[in-house]
Amino acid sequence: MSRGGNVVVGRTIGAKRERLETANERAAAREKDKRKNRIRIAVVVLVFVAIIAILILLACTLFGKTPEEPIVIEEVPVMVAEPTIEIVDESATNTGSKISSRMENYIGLLELDLKSYGIMPVKAVIPAGSIRVVNFYLEGHGGYLKTTIDRGAGVTAEDAERMLRYLAEQGITDFEYIDLRLDGRAYWK
Repeated sequence: MSRGGNVVVGRTIGAKRERLETANERAAAREKDKRKNRIRIAVVVLVFVAIIAILILLACTLFGKTPEEPIVIEEVPVMVAEPTIEIVDESATNTGSKISSRMENYIGLLELDLKSYGIMPVKAVIPAGSIRVVNFYLEGHGGYLKTTIDRGAGVTAEDAERMLRYLAEQGITDFEYIDLRLDGRAYWK
């Protein structure tokens, strides 16, 4: 092209030729970017900490507690029931072991709950080889209730009452056992 044209030799069409950066200049620019990112992260963290501190102070003033006062959580009393029925541990005859306090408390609670439904337990039998199963023999029934201490005594008693009522409505008076070990299900044999 002629010297008077629009295109200049050694330059790009759009602008002047860019200057090449050296490796040291690129490394310095990367370090500068890293510093900026660290500063941004530190500022964001400080802002979040400040917001959380303000929210805590606001909550303390709204609920009347100061940060110096300890927050007391009330403990829910645990009902302990002493069983009055006979307890037979079939595995204890061989090993001489004693039943746990959790098992004894469960038997007492279930006894109370069954009595509240008008069901009179006569004795509780812990079968040999089991650590969580308790069989309850009932007054006026030939069979027993299979229960587990992993379920609550209240729901077990409720399920027992429903199953006994169902069997009575069906005209079934004699059963070997009613299995109440599963939530929401009861089986009889």
